[in-house]
Formats: sequence, structure tokens, C-alpha cells
Amino acid sequence: MSTIIQAYAVNKAGQNLEEWQYQADPLAATDIEVHVTHNGLCHTDLHMRDNDWGITQYPLVPGHEVVGIVTKTGSQVTEIKKGDRVGFGWIRDSCRVCDHCLKGQENICREGYSGLIVGHHGGFADRIVAPADFAYKIPDTLDSAHAAPLLCAGITVYTPLRTYLRHPAMKVGIIGVGGLGHLAIQFAHAMGAEVTAFSTSPDKEDEARGFGAHHFKILGSETYQSLASSQDMILNTASSVIDWQACFDLLSNDGVLCIVGIPPASDITLPLTSMVFGQKKLAGSIVGGRHFMIEMLAMAAAHNIKPLIETMPLSQVNEAMEKVARNQARYRIVLTSNH
Repeated sequence: MSTIIQAYAVNKAGQNLEEWQYQADPLAATDIEVHVTHNGLCHTDLHMRDNDWGITQYPLVPGHEVVGIVTKTGSQVTEIKKGDRVGFGWIRDSCRVCDHCLKGQENICREGYSGLIVGHHGGFADRIVAPADFAYKIPDTLDSAHAAPLLCAGITVYTPLRTYLRHPAMKVGIIGVGGLGHLAIQFAHAMGAEVTAFSTSPDKEDEARGFGAHHFKILGSETYQSLASSQDMILNTASSVIDWQACFDLLSNDGVLCIVGIPPASDITLPLTSMVFGQKKLAGSIVGGRHFMIEMLAMAAAHNIKPLIETMPLSQVNEAMEKVARNQARYRIVLTSNH
């Protein structure tokens, strides 16, 4: 018999979430059912609520930074058992057989991965049913509230740092001290980098240094000039418009500018001469596959890397979303279960 799930759903773009229930699909042999205890609230949940990307299917139950306790397992599930504490992130499944998937890079699956809340219902509910292969055991030393945002925000910044940070003592600049950036600073510091936090908010300096930044600089013409050719890697986590040419000039030869935050004006113009003769690179990165997710959680546990959070009950999900929309979250909101 399938489970009746109590959830919060939105029925139309621009509307608030309301209490709703639905009948879950029967538990497949490779699925697990999880009693949800915590949800990280990501800005992507707002984009999906409002159908900003044109891919939302209504009614939608958001929530893709999900932590909870396993209550049922399919007949073919062997690595996860009832009572385990696990989490789900943005990726729900992938083709499993392409060259990228076989290397644990499901985030760039050639067939295209399926999202946890794209055509499926997410974690803003008392339970969720999803494939066990994309559930991650939460290390014992990570509490559930701090683990939840790592499942999207954490893996989003860990993947490019792990990919392009070639050796300790690289100079890494993090643009944006927000939901993504404050985690990027911590991971880059733990990886041995000399970290510079770039921000437009002077009041974030003390926090940025507390997260592990060795330097704090206000983005602007003076910074661009004084730090020209100084950074081996720049990770942009901000969603605001940036002077990309000036930012690119911060790179040293053989440096890489990696984008994970996408501003509204998404076109970029770069100086080709500097790119060619300096062997500089422009890259993008999207979440991360299973290989890096497992690494990331282990590293967060080992180095006490955790998001700065505030908790709110799931029943206040609309107030929490409004707070995120107004950029008042510092730095992540975690919704706790009503059940």
C-alpha cells in the first residue's frame, strides 16, 4: 500500500504554498522512504515555485536539501537500512551508464539527470520517496540542521574548488559572502588555499574572516587595480551583475574564473588577448555528482565546516521564502518538520 504524504505545495506561479496531501507512488525495489526532519531553503526553491525557468510542474512540493530518517527500503536496497539518517540533494537520478555517470559525475550526465523537484515532489513534506542510490548517509558528527544546506549549497561550491584547486597555497578569491560564498570560504580554507573574500558589503568582513578568509576586499575599481593578476582561481557565487573584464584581470596566468552564481544579465564579454596569452580559463559548474558529494560530507564533518543558519518551522515556509526573496537570510534558513 502506498503512503499518503502530508506536504506543502504551490498550485500556480506566484502563489504561496498551502497544505496539501498526495498519494506517493508505490515503493520501487530501488527506492527508500524517508521521514523528513529538516529542509534547507534554497533560492532555487523560489525559482521553481514561480516557474522562473519554465520547467515547473504544478502542483509542486519544493525542497531539495532534505534530511531525514529512513522508514522503508525497497527489496533491492542493500547499502541503506531502516533507521539510517540520510539526505537528498538536487539530483534525483541519472542515466547511470554514460562515461560521466560511471565516474561519479552525474551532474553532467550525457542523457541529463533528473531533478528531485523537477517532475517530482520534494522535501517540504512529512515524507519523501526517491531512489536510494542518490541518498547520502549523514556523518554522525554533522547535525541534521547544518547538514541540510550542504546537500545543495555545499556541493555547489565544493565541486569547482575540488576540480580547479590543484595544490595547497593557491590563491583563491571568493566573490560573494552569502549562502554559497560563506561555505566556499570554509572549504577553500580547509583545502589549504590563501583565501580572499570579495564583497560589496563592508559589514561582512568580520564574518568572512571568521569563516576562514585571509583577506577581505570590497569589489570596485581600486581593488581591481591593486590586485590585478593576483588570483589563481576566482569562484563567483554572487547573482548580481559584475564587471567581468575587470574580474578576469584579477587572474594570474593559468588562472580560472569559475561561475556558479548566475546574474540576471548572463552574457559575458572577456578580453581574448589576455585569455590566450595568459592561458586563462572561464568555467562553469553545476552542483556535483555522487563521488564529490560523499567527499564533501566527509570533509565537512572532519573540518567542522557548517553553514550559518537560522531555523524556522516548516509551517512558516511562506514567511521563510519571503525572507530569502528579500535577501534577509544570513546565511541559510533551515525548515524543521512539524511532525
